[in-house]
Amino acid sequence: MNWSNIFTVYAKELRDMLRDRRTLISMIVIPTLVMPGLLAVVTFITVQVAKDAAAAIPTIMILGGEDSPKVNAALRSGTKVKFVPPAADWKKQIADKQLRAVVDISSGFDRALERGEPASVRIYNYSGELRSGFAVNEVRRFFSDYGEKQVVARLAERGLPPSTLKPFDLATENVAPPEKVGGNIIGGFIPYFFLLLCFTGAMYPAMDLTAGEKERGTMETILCSPVARLDLVLGKFLTILTASLGTVACSLVSMGLTFAVGGPLLASRIAGAGTVAARRGAEQITAMTTLDPLGLVAVLGMVLPMAVLFAAVLFVISLFAKSFKEAQSYVSPLIIVIILPAIIGALPGVDLNARLALVPVLNVSLVSKQLVSGIWQWDYLALIFGSTCVYAAAALALAVRMFNREDVIFRT
Repeated sequence: MNWSNIFTVYAKELRDMLRDRRTLISMIVIPTLVMPGLLAVVTFITVQVAKDAAAAIPTIMILGGEDSPKVNAALRSGTKVKFVPPAADWKKQIADKQLRAVVDISSGFDRALERGEPASVRIYNYSGELRSGFAVNEVRRFFSDYGEKQVVARLAERGLPPSTLKPFDLATENVAPPEKVGGNIIGGFIPYFFLLLCFTGAMYPAMDLTAGEKERGTMETILCSPVARLDLVLGKFLTILTASLGTVACSLVSMGLTFAVGGPLLASRIAGAGTVAARRGAEQITAMTTLDPLGLVAVLGMVLPMAVLFAAVLFVISLFAKSFKEAQSYVSPLIIVIILPAIIGALPGVDLNARLALVPVLNVSLVSKQLVSGIWQWDYLALIFGSTCVYAAAALALAVRMFNREDVIFRT
């Protein structure tokens, strides 16, 4: 192993890589500009749609209740909705989003309340539809308040205070620091994001430095140089690893600036709606933009051996291809192999244990979720980092071995 030769190969390949438009787009343009831009656009559209839906007056139909003028009048005056006449096709209107909800009041509702007998109200809606959900919340709020007034009136008739049914107040208060709250909310997505960028950042350079060299006919020229195969492999490998880590670094800086600048603006925009739900949403967004810096640094440390593993695996797989296009067909399906374990790690209820700590990708995803939440399990950290380094070293050794095989290099 000659480090001078390795550095010469590395500098040459890095210079060629920075001249390649496809690599620059995948390594710098997409993570730095496109992904934060897409995130900002999607977030803005989502917030705008939610605000428009909350501001719109939903249409509601009342079924029954003709013999209960009190609840009818209270419902019509105490809700911010638009009422339409009853129709036989109300189910179709809800399904077609022409009608947001239907309130079915049982017969003799007022009379049943006066006698203290049971009465019922049924609400029909479009489950999962945003505007229908707002309509249902408005109706539920009304009947909840209406029911409490009836209870207070009945207690007053019997000379009992309202505290008879509410002997104590129940309140919840968050005592966790903002960085732990933010880590708990989006902690599962941060490692998924980093791992995916590590893989995509290394993908195009790996294909270009192996299959691309074969397709351009320059592989033979490189092999004829007075440089050992091991030095060539390590020089190319370091170039791929640089592209992978460079992609993560560019994206981290860009996304950090996006959250730092756009987070408070988005929170203030949502809080401007003035509702309780809007204030809670603004608090969650503020928490999401407050993460533990030390935890993020630790996540990057855990991602480093994964980047080495990805670079070596992509180098080996691309080495078997005869052309850049063929290498794409080999490498592209591997994205699913990266995405699925990362998604599993982001799911709630999937906890880190000694067995999962040995599963590549999934282990880093799980431990990274803990790190950004402020949980440091040093035994699992050592096990995951050590096992990932072993996997990366094995993959790199395989890359060196494959590069020394003539039937792989000159595959026809």
